Amino acid sequence: MLSMFMATLDNQVVSTALPTIVGEFGAIERFGWVGSAYLLAQAAIMPVYGKLGDLFGRKYVMIFAVALFTLGSVVCGLAWSMNSLIAARAFQGLGAGGIMVSIFSINADLFEPRQRARYQSFSSLVLMASGSVGPTLGGMMSQHLGWRSIFLINLPIGMVALLGLALLLPQRRPQRQPRVDYLGALTLAVAIAGIVLWADSQSLFGSLTSVPALALPVISAGALALWLAIERRVPEPIIPLNLFRDRNFSLLLIVAATSGGIAIGMVNYHALFLQMTTGLSPASAGLFFIAVTTGIAIGSLTAGRLISATGRYKPWLVLGLSLALASLTGLASLPLHVPFWAVAALLMGQGMAIGLGQQAPIIGVQIASPSQDVGAATGAVTLTRMAGASLAISVYGAILSDRLAQTTIQGAGALAEMTPDRMAMLAAPQREAVAAAFRDAFVWVYLSAVVIAAVGLLAAAMLRPTMLAPSRPAGPVMGGVRPELGAAPIAHSSR
Repeated sequence: MLSMFMATLDNQVVSTALPTIVGEFGAIERFGWVGSAYLLAQAAIMPVYGKLGDLFGRKYVMIFAVALFTLGSVVCGLAWSMNSLIAARAFQGLGAGGIMVSIFSINADLFEPRQRARYQSFSSLVLMASGSVGPTLGGMMSQHLGWRSIFLINLPIGMVALLGLALLLPQRRPQRQPRVDYLGALTLAVAIAGIVLWADSQSLFGSLTSVPALALPVISAGALALWLAIERRVPEPIIPLNLFRDRNFSLLLIVAATSGGIAIGMVNYHALFLQMTTGLSPASAGLFFIAVTTGIAIGSLTAGRLISATGRYKPWLVLGLSLALASLTGLASLPLHVPFWAVAALLMGQGMAIGLGQQAPIIGVQIASPSQDVGAATGAVTLTRMAGASLAISVYGAILSDRLAQTTIQGAGALAEMTPDRMAMLAAPQREAVAAAFRDAFVWVYLSAVVIAAVGLLAAAMLRPTMLAPSRPAGPVMGGVRPELGAAPIAHSSR
């Protein structure tokens, strides 16, 4: 959890320090790539780490990922230009991807399925904590200690995490000859990179439909076709294709992608909505995220205990996505001068929805997979969640830019370049007009999120009901498998 906190906190603190970094290096046209490079590397490497954990055991794979992330943090702190920082962030992302995949696979190794839900709720609290303190911490550190401190602070934290992992985490190495599918890993990375780059092609090439932008999905499709051909023939595929024979596995990947879109993908847009439609300062708007994180904590802890007590994950997943649908619909329907408590209530409902649905896709794919493929399955679901977030961010941004570009307000300047500071300097009638324009644009942003949530809810409703077996009083369990049953999962379908 310490390693996970370090990796997730890093992305939060960087967001508030970026204006300071750009002020020192310039190159504002590459502003977005400080985050995009990190996301691209993290997404591309996740399936590889999942498979390596299945082949060699989780302990040393996790240690390698934390060491790589810590080294990348130091390089980021020593960056001498925007380009060097972007490269260092990509290097850092290669470690972060391994941390995010390994932590949930380690939970699968250490705990039986019903216990696992409870312990994974603790991991979800780490995500909540980093989301709560990250933006404020990043702003304070960059202001008082310099922006390099937000990266260099990871060196002592990483050393403590490495020491703890080395001394306390048991090593459980599978009893088989490891063979890594390097060509499959490469082609999958190219396919993922093409999709992530295409999602950001608005800033890279100026349009999603330009020739270079349209070439990216073609390259991804070709790489994906080649990857499928490779995976059918190699003895140790990165993501075994037989996992897709289970309907639940495929449906849970859809759920994970849509959950990423309405959870991770909406965070920055909630902040922009609050500032541009209510006139709140960034600091005051940040306080509303207490409602979101409180909701996530309530939902995550509740889901963990309910899954542990009932042995079922589908009802709570359906409940979470239904609540997300209702909360996003409410946000899309809010009038301009709505009371702040109503906004906070809807954001808390959205947070609870995220918490209720956070663990089920991971637990579901783990029990739907043979024990030797738990890491690969975990990597696949984590990857699709991030890919869904990346694509959703692109969709939301395109909708917002398009709607604002169609609106002109005399004396306000370009709405697409409007900031809270500029808005505060406008006359009252112009301020009101700008707020109304952003309110109208955000209606369509939130409605697109409603559609994404509806797709996830449909996929969740189609899941085959599965009952987790009761916890055993003794005996090791690996990846949701009873030792005496070999590869038989501790779950059964109830129709």
